[in-house]
Amino acid sequence: MSDVNQSFGKALVNALIGERGHIRIAKALPDIDVELAGRTHETMPYTIYQLVKHMHYWQQFMLEHVEGRKPQMPTSVSESWPTETGPQDDDAWQEDIRAFLSGIDLAVSIAETAQLNDPLPHFPGETKGGLLRNIASHNSYHLGEIVLLRRFYGAWPPPGGGYPA
Repeated sequence: MSDVNQSFGKALVNALIGERGHIRIAKALPDIDVELAGRTHETMPYTIYQLVKHMHYWQQFMLEHVEGRKPQMPTSVSESWPTETGPQDDDAWQEDIRAFLSGIDLAVSIAETAQLNDPLPHFPGETKGGLLRNIASHNSYHLGEIVLLRRFYGAWPPPGGGYPA
């Protein structure tokens, strides 16, 4: 693995898990209960639950490409947003969080081991590193919305603190 590939991989890992610019994703989600996950706010179009499900949808879509598969492209972006505002119950919500964080773990593993400039067979013009960067930026964008919602609801910071505060 080249030094450039290794350096880019380390930067991707930091972006995927969250560092410097925002709280680690794994610290921002697990303490959110079912009520908070499905709570609606008059100024926001989505709930925390819908944001996590949307993030997971696109994360999985991009990971399938990175792994050389060809996922089915949705006919509309609206398919990546759940219509229900909240999870069925606590077990389902905890599974949603676990599945999302598991995808981040997979992305980190790929960033640490793959040749990041390898092209993707079913995504012309894109590389493994490019899609991992896209996962990181998409998740970061929506994590900011989740933090904002938590602030609106007085549920910030999470246990153990939230950096930035």
